[in-house]
Amino acid sequence: MRAPAADPHPDEAAAPSAEAVRAARAEPSRAPRRGTADPVKTLLHRHRELVERAVDPLEIAAGLEVHGVTDRTAARFRHRDVFSLAEELYARVPRGDEPPRAAATTPAEPVAAWAGLVLAPGAVALVAGGGLVLAQGPVRLAVGVAGAVGLGVALAAAVRRGPLRATPGPAGRTGALWTLWLLAYALGGDGLLQALATGGPDALWPLAPATLLVLALAVAPAAWCARLFGVRARRRLAASRGLDDFAYGVRPLLLAAVGLQLLALTALTWAAGAPYGTVALGTLLLLARLLAVHGRARAAAAGLAAAGAAEVLALAGVLAARLPGLDPLAAPVRAALNAWGPGAVPALVCGAAALGLLGHAAVALCRASAHADATP
Repeated sequence: MRAPAADPHPDEAAAPSAEAVRAARAEPSRAPRRGTADPVKTLLHRHRELVERAVDPLEIAAGLEVHGVTDRTAARFRHRDVFSLAEELYARVPRGDEPPRAAATTPAEPVAAWAGLVLAPGAVALVAGGGLVLAQGPVRLAVGVAGAVGLGVALAAAVRRGPLRATPGPAGRTGALWTLWLLAYALGGDGLLQALATGGPDALWPLAPATLLVLALAVAPAAWCARLFGVRARRRLAASRGLDDFAYGVRPLLLAAVGLQLLALTALTWAAGAPYGTVALGTLLLLARLLAVHGRARAAAAGLAAAGAAEVLALAGVLAARLPGLDPLAAPVRAALNAWGPGAVPALVCGAAALGLLGHAAVALCRASAHADATP
């Protein structure tokens, strides 16, 4: 048996061919192409923490929206919208034997848990108002103090349960302080401003308890309007197939909720004979609370602060005008007083702040991220 002949050129046999060299050089450039063939994998790596802690695809969609992912961005990942992209991200993360769940809405808190609480401020205000009418002398003062304390406790309880509950934080506390100032001005600010404009005050200026009565009675319709908006928006979110579609459907819900509260405030203001600025203040408070409930407490506090600061400046301008050469500081306030009376200042400043918050809410509250974690 003849042995195989030795290769006369062993080095050439071991050397790679030109085609192999070109293939080896091309291999690194093909690797990224294989990676980018699955663009969702890159997105998953970038937002893995969000996807892993999400309880359903809806939470992922809301988180992606916060990071600037839109329906147009989702198209680059070969999905028709953010919701479809979120469903794939949710399905890609291993979760044991648990099957991927569809987007689910958070169950609303039972109405019985908060219905009585939102009626309490109006009931306390009615009892205190009746006591002020019947009482005289020192007893009247004691009734007024007790009514103010009771009203404060009832309001605090009403906003800690149900649709008006918001996550506490620094912005929320700032908003609460400005709300107290706005309520204090609603009680006695108009009378003080009129007294300052006429050279006073020489005695205790007149108060307007009817404004607080209207606002206290309006807590109940405000809670139901907030619930209507929250529940319908969550349902719309679960049924939507795109962020634009969701915003288009939620914006009318927001306007309807604000419109219903506006009608309630107008009717209560007319029935109680309260100043017309009460309607503007009540609308501002509702919008600020809606924003705070849905995680936009800073915007709510900014709107309340703007209205409160304007009222402070109105009082300070009239008072500073008594100094020589500073009379022009009070000119805008005096013009408003002469044209529409002392109620013009809260009506104008609260109305302007309410319009600003409504414009912000029409954008912020029509995003999926504003409703993913809110419990109506």
